[in-house]
Amino acid sequence: MRSSLAPGVYFLRNFSRDSWFRGFILLITFLIYTCYHMSRKPLSVVKSRLHQNCSALIPPDNNSHDLNDSTWCSWAPFDQSNYKELLGAVDNAFLVAYAIGMFISGIFGERLPLRYYLSAGMLLSGLFTSLLGLAYFWDIHVLWYFVLIQIFNGLAQTTGWPAVVACVGHWFGKGKRGLIMGIWNSHTSVGNILGSLIAGVWVNGEWGLSFVVPGAITAAMGLFTFLFLIEYPEDVDCTPPQHHEAPEASPTGVEEGCTEAAAGSCKDLSAQPAAISFFGALRIPGVVEFSLCLLFAKLVSYTFLYWLPLYIFNVAHFSAKEAGDLSTLFDVGGIIGGILAGLISDYTNGRATTCTIMLILAAPLMFLYNAFGQRGIASSVAMLIICGALVNGPYSLITTAVSADLGTHQSLKGNAKALATVTAIIDGTGSIGAALGPLLAGLISPTGWNNVFYMLISADVLACLFLCRLVYKEIVAWRTSLSRDGGRLWLIQADLAAERD
Repeated sequence: MRSSLAPGVYFLRNFSRDSWFRGFILLITFLIYTCYHMSRKPLSVVKSRLHQNCSALIPPDNNSHDLNDSTWCSWAPFDQSNYKELLGAVDNAFLVAYAIGMFISGIFGERLPLRYYLSAGMLLSGLFTSLLGLAYFWDIHVLWYFVLIQIFNGLAQTTGWPAVVACVGHWFGKGKRGLIMGIWNSHTSVGNILGSLIAGVWVNGEWGLSFVVPGAITAAMGLFTFLFLIEYPEDVDCTPPQHHEAPEASPTGVEEGCTEAAAGSCKDLSAQPAAISFFGALRIPGVVEFSLCLLFAKLVSYTFLYWLPLYIFNVAHFSAKEAGDLSTLFDVGGIIGGILAGLISDYTNGRATTCTIMLILAAPLMFLYNAFGQRGIASSVAMLIICGALVNGPYSLITTAVSADLGTHQSLKGNAKALATVTAIIDGTGSIGAALGPLLAGLISPTGWNNVFYMLISADVLACLFLCRLVYKEIVAWRTSLSRDGGRLWLIQADLAAERD
């Protein structure tokens, strides 16, 4: 007697072949960008080891140093009094190279197969991350080495974001894109956490391994990407998503009039759509506004990323470990904010309005956090999570769902070959803000933390202003839709009344 089909199998059969492939693409791109962020994190962990107070440490027998030397255990050239400036130069080398390279990366991403592009980028990023750690084993003490490796690493890292957003955009239409990408975008926080944990294992010993191990994992993920990444649904005979609502065109840009008998010739016509130019991408409605908005939104987000632990340490007088632990709550809030922003914008079909409302709420909350957020652990935890949600929610939405929307805008008539270029323009502009924010905070902080928060609030207000025109267009579209629905309802009621008469 044969047993009945297992209950779990019934559950699995509810998912179509398309659903399994789409789930796999979400997973692999999530892991890809988790590795990118993981490989960026070790330097912030190892900084405390590159320059430390060595007075309480016992030197090894073969180490002869001046008794008054409190930096004998630090790593030259970061053992000098200007170590903050030197470490800042290493950080900015990465951020500036990343911002500049992002504008170029999207152009290459449109013209090269994404599987090859991502694989090469991850292998290079893994190599340059490892080279930072090899400075420990090779006994390298010159600043130019660290700066040069960071420049190359910043350029290699630009291959990641435009390519993964483009790949996800190829597989998912607009229906639930905001929610899906809001959840998917948590890879940044997951990567930061993994990078910190892995680097922390070796930071007090052979700190070079804090870079070599994440670099090796990133390179291995590059090989996995080369073996398994699927760029287009059509490559595995899956149904492509509907990117826009124009009835005269299919998702591939081919007229719906193509018959099944002529499917082969139709596929040939649309198989290789022309990649859009840089200036062509700028002319897509909304690209410039969202790019400038992200510049200031990312300025605020990255200033919190780089300076929040020090702010908590100095103002709230928590220990260094407590300050570091508390600062992670800002990232937790960012995950929540990204999911909420995606969910709300999907429901309302108002990406710009959702971003603007969250940014408007973030400005007074940053003021309140600076004024009252450090008076107790409970208020600090609550306000950090809420502040992280409101600051990072718009940033997450713009870099994911908005970029994918604009890269498949209806003006492109179904040509999705603008995804990587549009994503690169938006995130590249935002990366300029990411480089400026920590730099400005470093210059302003000696005058007082209040002035740093005034700078952040001003940037937040500017981010809102750049979306005003798009918000107005969304409100007009809602009013038009309501009027149309109201007119249809009136006609239905009139017809029903006529039938009763």
